[in-house]
Amino acid sequence: METLTKITDRAALSRNRARARKRPVTFLHETARADLEDRLAMVNREFTAPAVISPMPDLWQGIAPGARHVAPAETLELAEGAHDLVIHAMDLHWADDPVGQLVQCRRALRPDGFFLAVLAGGQTLHELRAALGQAETEATGGLSPRVVPMGEIRDLGALLQRAGFALPVADSFALKASYPSALHLMRELRAMGEGNALDARLRRPTGRKVILRAAELYSEAFGTSEGRVTATFELVVLTGGAPAADQPRPLRPGSATARLADALGTTETKLRD
Repeated sequence: METLTKITDRAALSRNRARARKRPVTFLHETARADLEDRLAMVNREFTAPAVISPMPDLWQGIAPGARHVAPAETLELAEGAHDLVIHAMDLHWADDPVGQLVQCRRALRPDGFFLAVLAGGQTLHELRAALGQAETEATGGLSPRVVPMGEIRDLGALLQRAGFALPVADSFALKASYPSALHLMRELRAMGEGNALDARLRRPTGRKVILRAAELYSEAFGTSEGRVTATFELVVLTGGAPAADQPRPLRPGSATARLADALGTTETKLRD
């Protein structure tokens, strides 16, 4: 039996998010929600039993009328076949077992149910990772885990297939944010509830020397002509459906009964051997 590597300290993540709710920075959730609302508007159907998984339920109220809120957890409170829409919002990048999360969502869908997920992708905070890594290597000769490892879009799309979704699609878009300094970015990450909650993190405060050196390196590599710094946030959106008996399915290769050239009204030109 395969043992999963524990990536996230869920208790620390919960504490981080509880602190952030007092004065939250919400632009990532707002951007993610606006994108999912656009996608839902293009789906020509009404959902009667939606569920939304999110660490910030207040920010996702009303995205689907009558939606049931489900708190993030290793085992989600989702009954099998209970929903025609499941939205997994801004938590999947913290999952120790993302395939397990997707499988639970898939099982919670009724036949022909619809799934949407939005999460931070692999390009997120690549500038901060580079600056912190170099600063810590200079100061201590080693590296400690500081930013949660986030999946690349190709890998995330493959996870949808492994979880058994029909018509799986993964796409992404990037946001560029500007800050007075890397120190301001780090403070804002805490206000988002996205501070370091890795299980393998250092359990003591990072030294002032490392933080200040990281800010210096960040400014040198990613500073703007206006004296600010930029940060990348990549949001990956996953879509899929629960298979249904009446869904169209691809034909077996070689089983076609009509020629494409006839359908297009053109002449077929054979390739040379």
